[in-house]
Parts: sequence; structure tokens; C-alpha cells
Amino acid sequence: MATLANHPDYSLYSNAFGFLRQPLNFRPAESDADLVITGVPFDLATTGRSGARQGPEALRKASVNLAWEGCRWPWDFDLREQLKMVDCGDLVFDCGDSEQMMTRLTAHADQLIDAGKTLLTFGGDHFITLPLLRAHAKHYGKMALVHFDAHTDTYNAGGKYDHGTMFFHAPNEGLVDPEHSIQIGIRTEYTREGHGYQVVEADRANDMSADEIVAAIRNRVGDLPVYLTFDIDCLDPAFAPGTGTPVCGGLTTDKAMKIIRGMQGLNIVGMDVVEVSPAYDHADLTALAGATLATEMLHLQALRLNRKG
Repeated sequence: MATLANHPDYSLYSNAFGFLRQPLNFRPAESDADLVITGVPFDLATTGRSGARQGPEALRKASVNLAWEGCRWPWDFDLREQLKMVDCGDLVFDCGDSEQMMTRLTAHADQLIDAGKTLLTFGGDHFITLPLLRAHAKHYGKMALVHFDAHTDTYNAGGKYDHGTMFFHAPNEGLVDPEHSIQIGIRTEYTREGHGYQVVEADRANDMSADEIVAAIRNRVGDLPVYLTFDIDCLDPAFAPGTGTPVCGGLTTDKAMKIIRGMQGLNIVGMDVVEVSPAYDHADLTALAGATLATEMLHLQALRLNRKG
């Protein structure tokens, strides 16, 4: 299978199955990969427009446009030479069974982390982060959360499955430490009393430089293991219209990329990109933004694992 740009039979759109044209591997725990990509086509916890179950497919499709570069600008190394990664396809669960999805995703993540893998997970709606945090906390203990979003997702309301409640439940379960966690791009109502997380609201974030936001992140998380979660609606709808709960006044794709790049050296133990709903975006801008941010995260992992040089 042709997967690399320098392959003699390489063609941009031929046999492009996994993210960044990586081959699919349905036994990732047995592979020699350092990092495993998993899709979770689930959107039954959404309170806005549905459609995020199509997100993993859209992210993989958009990533074909990123796969042709050897050294992706502005990085100075070829990601595929410095990071062993596989795409294991999508989590399998009965459509409509939220409990089964949650149980299987936690078990899937637990198995991979136990095998020494780092996870990059594609949603699906943002609820998928909660079972992922449960699996990661089992291995890493209480973590710092770096959370990009238009919403705090700390609402103590809704049912058992709700993509606006994960970061209310996570500290109560001892999964993350709000005093070492930060939320960036928030521009919707939230209860400040007892909130715990540091919040860089969108209007302030847009007035700050990327370097200033990175400094705030570093100061907040300290030396804790970090879980990085990026809800695509952190971006302004001008850059990411294809999402279930778009909110005007968000970050630009450029600023978000610069912030991600600036997080080099943090102990990022798990990552996800969520809430891409491609049906609301006629030009695939949202999927391209999500795939690009995910690729920046992969470069961080290549550096973290000391494979460069």
C-alpha cells in the first residue's frame, strides 16, 4: 500500500484510508507504534446540531491534503520518520447504545495505554473525552486539562450522557485537577463560583499573543501529566462552520496552531479533537482545520518521545 509521499507509486488520492495516509491496523496494542489514532463516531450526547459522528471520517479525508509534505512547515523533521503511529479505525459499538460506547471506549483506551501507547482520538461529540479521561487517570493519576472550546462543559445539568457536563464530572471523579487546568476560547455562560478551572475567555484570548497564552498554559499545568482536548468550536465559525454549536467571536486557526506548537515540552499523555460535523460545511474547512490541529499535536508527540535527531 502506498502511504508515503516518496513512494514511487504515490498518488494523493489513491488508497488513502487512515489519517495522514497511514495504514489501518486493527491490532494496535500488538504493534510497535508509539501512538494510536482512533475514531469514535458518536454524537448521541450532543445538545446542538447532530452530525459529529461523521467527524472521524471527515478528518481522515481532509488529512490527505496534509500528507504530501515530507517536513511539514514550519517543523524541521518528517513526522512519519520520527513517530511510529497507526490508525486503528473507528471504535465499534452498537449505534444508539451510549453505555456500550462508553464502556468499550474506556476499555479500548485502557488496553492501549497499558501497552505503552499514546492516544489521539477523533470525535464524535465532546462527551467521548470523559471515558478517555477515566482510562488515562487509571494509568497517570490526576491530570492537568488543557481545554480549547467555546463552552466550559462544566454544567451540572442534563442527563447521564451530555457533551456539556464532562468537566463537571471529571474533577469530582478525581480525573483532573482544576487548579492546574485551563480552558481557552470560552465565550458562553458558565457559573464562576466553584468553577476551579482557569479560563481565558475568547475576547481576551483574541487580544493576547499566542506566546502569552502558551505562558499561561505552562504556568497553570506545572509538571502534571496533561490531557489536551480541542473542541473545534473553539475556532470562530468563519474558520470552522461545520460544528454542532457554533459561536461567533472565536479564535483563528492560525492562533490555535501557534498555541499548540508552543506546547512543546509539556508531558501531554493523551489528546483528542472533537465536534467536527462536516454536513454543515460545504467546503470541508472545518475538517481541514481539525486535521491540521491534530497533525500539530502529532508533531508534539514526536518531540516528546525524543525521536527527533
